[in-house]
Amino acid sequence: MAAPDLRLAGFTIGLWAAALAALHLSTVAGLVTGGVGLALAAGLLTAGRRWGGAARWIGVAVALGVGCGAISTAARISVREAPALAALVDAGETVTVEAVIRDDPRPLTRTFGPPTYLVAVDLESVTSDEAAPIRLSARALVLGSDPGWRGLLPGQRITASGRLMPSRPGDLRAAVLSARKPPRLDGRPSWLQRGAGVLRAGLQRACEPLPDDSGGLLPGLVVGDTSRLDPALEEDFRTTGMTHLTAVSGTNVAIVLGVVLFVVRRARAGPLLCAVLCALALAGFVILARPSPSVIRAAAMGAVGLLGLATGRTRAAVPALAAGAAVLLIADPELAADPGFALSVLATAGLLLIAPVWRDGLRRRGCPAGVAEALAVPAAAQVACGPVVAAISGSVSLIAVPANLVAVPAIAPATLLGVGSAVLSPIWPSGAEFAAWIGHWPTEWLVLVARLGARVPAGALPWPGGAAGGVLLAALTVAFLVAARRVIIRRLATVVALGAILGALPVRLLAPGWPPPGWLVVACAVGQGDAVVLAAGPGQAVVVDAGPEPDPVDRCLRRLGIRHVAVLVVSHFHADHIGGVGGVFRGREVGAVIGPDWPEPAGGRAAVEEAAAAAGVTVQAAGPGWTATAGDLRLEVIGPITPMRGTNSDPNNNSLILRAGAAGRTVLMLGDAETEEQEDLVAGLGAQALRADVLKVAHHGSALQATSLLDAVDPAVALVSVGRDNDYGHPNAILLGRIAEGGARILRTDESGDVAAVVVDGGLAVAARGEEEAAG
Repeated sequence: MAAPDLRLAGFTIGLWAAALAALHLSTVAGLVTGGVGLALAAGLLTAGRRWGGAARWIGVAVALGVGCGAISTAARISVREAPALAALVDAGETVTVEAVIRDDPRPLTRTFGPPTYLVAVDLESVTSDEAAPIRLSARALVLGSDPGWRGLLPGQRITASGRLMPSRPGDLRAAVLSARKPPRLDGRPSWLQRGAGVLRAGLQRACEPLPDDSGGLLPGLVVGDTSRLDPALEEDFRTTGMTHLTAVSGTNVAIVLGVVLFVVRRARAGPLLCAVLCALALAGFVILARPSPSVIRAAAMGAVGLLGLATGRTRAAVPALAAGAAVLLIADPELAADPGFALSVLATAGLLLIAPVWRDGLRRRGCPAGVAEALAVPAAAQVACGPVVAAISGSVSLIAVPANLVAVPAIAPATLLGVGSAVLSPIWPSGAEFAAWIGHWPTEWLVLVARLGARVPAGALPWPGGAAGGVLLAALTVAFLVAARRVIIRRLATVVALGAILGALPVRLLAPGWPPPGWLVVACAVGQGDAVVLAAGPGQAVVVDAGPEPDPVDRCLRRLGIRHVAVLVVSHFHADHIGGVGGVFRGREVGAVIGPDWPEPAGGRAAVEEAAAAAGVTVQAAGPGWTATAGDLRLEVIGPITPMRGTNSDPNNNSLILRAGAAGRTVLMLGDAETEEQEDLVAGLGAQALRADVLKVAHHGSALQATSLLDAVDPAVALVSVGRDNDYGHPNAILLGRIAEGGARILRTDESGDVAAVVVDGGLAVAARGEEEAAG
């Protein structure tokens, strides 16, 4: 096989790195960086004979890419830094904007209250009461709290009013507009977008009768509409290394183009007509799926394959990939920081550069052609994408290659039947439903593979996360691929890998690190909030509070293997304790829900009651004397003894205070009780009655604690549920010092993730995910 043409790769790499850096720089710094890159490219060009030919041209390409990437990004950032607009953003002024919708509105998940819609727009003008209109062309994000934002279509012109807020660093949005009122529509979207909206809505209607899992996945797989996709299922796809199937990817584009190409070639069409018809199909698919970044990436990767087909030159595919990525980065520098873009480019590069070598090697060793292709393609894509996946997830998946391999047969029929259902929906709704029903069977296979793959023991190994972990794995991967060209290295690597897997797998299967055997109580890492889990038997637990979001508490319960929640206790109804109740109910049976007999905040109470009612459970008010037993666990409510009114925070000071006992050990959970409720508890029950082995520290370790209660409890272990880098100063250093003086071992979720107290041989120990230590 001829060596691939890599001349454009250096330019694209330099451009990508410079665009990523310039997103976090000012306009001036970006322009300076670009100027240095161009000057270096010019210097290398004139260096001439002092440099070797290949090295000089690689250096020129990289430096030229740095110059183009930094300058193009700085030019876009200059709009964000325009003085007139920046002044309005800094002042937080109420303005009126004229804008064009860029993408479908996305509902922002909220536990209670009206939904908020995230709407990406292109600003055309901004007008305030005290200044002349500002004409510009800049990206912005609208947070729309009115239902009128829900049904907007890309390309639609609107006029809206709201308050300007700054955007986050590292993107090209000039501002965020918080709008409480509905927008005023200025004309209709194009007929193409209206038609695409009809088809997308028709596909969703056709999928409504289907089971939740396949009915939510099929629209996402076909047109990128993930509005019905279960977050737990999405997490399973991510864990199994199949996240590219939860939305539109290059695979879908390749399938559609492949069918079109097959039909036109059967009609004996020439190469030029094939390319034209494939281009039209590609454009139609992009319009149907919306020109969002993920769809644009998929289309670009499809265009790379289309160029290879039209030219008949396989070597042209690699420079086409580099050129396509470079064009996208120049047109939209924000893609430089998008993990999805990196995954798309790397996966395609793996298929072009690695897969053919592995396929041919397998065939030389007698492997059938189809089997060799099926093995080489997912393996090459996984190896190429591994560093980015590891950086995002902090793990290396061992199940991804076999999972993607067994999923391959279902992708094409699911995609084609989904597209067929969307096309049929306006003219033959019954036919569309029938096509969707047939399509849901291969989709169910994808769901089954993801579900089972996510539950394979030792399916993912821990790895350093972030940029450092990604770079480390990338360096090791490149070193291995280069060294593996020698037979002895390949054999040695195979022996070492098999030895490591066979040696480590029994240990991980028989003694998994998490959850630790004999765990008594776990404080889940849910950010700035509380979610505490008490063991109540195999697969069963009592859950106290649910954190601020559904996904973190759901993931924590899944890590612990909890399938049945005997009792869900809500200590009080603040959002950081009840925002995740939906995650507790997700795929689990909940026996009972209790909460305090306190009406505030009303929105939080209503949200818990609504979630419980949807699961057929009633929220019961509980107070001192309420008890329950689940397995070997005994749970008792001991506070509040008297209702608290007029305190620093009445909802906090009316938190349910619970005492749990199992295996001869006691756990005291204080909710967000502050000084007033804690002092009342000591006065009402006495210090002796409050002694406990494990203390869930109140209110994320705030300073509002009663020292008399801490002295009375005298815990061996103190668990602090707190979010990293929170704005409240939690936990208080003086408080932690006071607890530590008593000999308690303190574990914080912001530092150690999920943390647990464990009963070992009658004694008490502590554990964090991947770490276990004796506590006395």
